[in-house]
Amino acid sequence: MKHNYFKKILLLVILLNYCVVNAQDVGIGTETPEETLHIAGPNTIRVESFSTANNPLNNGVDLAPVYVDYRGNLTLTPPSYNLGMGLPINFLIDVPNFVPDNLLMLAPPYDKLGRVVSNPAGVTYAEQFIYSVPFTAPQNCTIEVKYGLTFLMSSLDLTTNPPESISDLKTRVIQTFFCIDINNDGLSPAEYAVKYGFNGQSYGSDAGGALGYSYMNSQGFASLPPGTHSLYFFGVVLDNPNVETYVGFGGASDYLKVRVYN
Repeated sequence: MKHNYFKKILLLVILLNYCVVNAQDVGIGTETPEETLHIAGPNTIRVESFSTANNPLNNGVDLAPVYVDYRGNLTLTPPSYNLGMGLPINFLIDVPNFVPDNLLMLAPPYDKLGRVVSNPAGVTYAEQFIYSVPFTAPQNCTIEVKYGLTFLMSSLDLTTNPPESISDLKTRVIQTFFCIDINNDGLSPAEYAVKYGFNGQSYGSDAGGALGYSYMNSQGFASLPPGTHSLYFFGVVLDNPNVETYVGFGGASDYLKVRVYN
């Protein structure tokens, strides 16, 4: 068996050397090769170093992608493989409750409001920066930003009054989005003009109303160069000009995940 194995390896080496020396195409299973090495028919190629026994990145269940490095070598190791952790880098950051509950540094019971967006009487559109989160991209890549935000609605100013249920039978619209500060040097007007992960929900009130945290989530994609960047999150409140609406964004349990695609 070993003799036949080495004969096959020797034959393949001879074929490849012949191809290089004579600048001719070599065909296996075909007499009319169309490439330098052309394997035709239902043949397969086995590379033992890619097997489950020899490579921990092949779990034996899922198909493992094969990468080509800068030298042209085939490998199962992805470009962003972290040797220290021993795992591919899928998420750049994974931050639970990424908006501090008490951004306004208020005393109880006003210490779980996150960032308050105020929309008083006479105003129909109110927008407020909520929070920013920096992260680092290791190379040119596409990122996916997934986030969830809690919010608390009230008919009274949350910074000076306890939450009060809304029962005026009017509809409110709550929106969130984020922008990307490319160089982590402050959000420019051009960067602010590009809004990602835009999401909106409408809420109608009824007699008696209700209090408590609501929840909304969204996601967005962007292509970025390597370096440190920042995500800037914003909250928006739209309502009738004759009513008041105050919304605290991020007062309870939120989440933020940034995933990288190479």
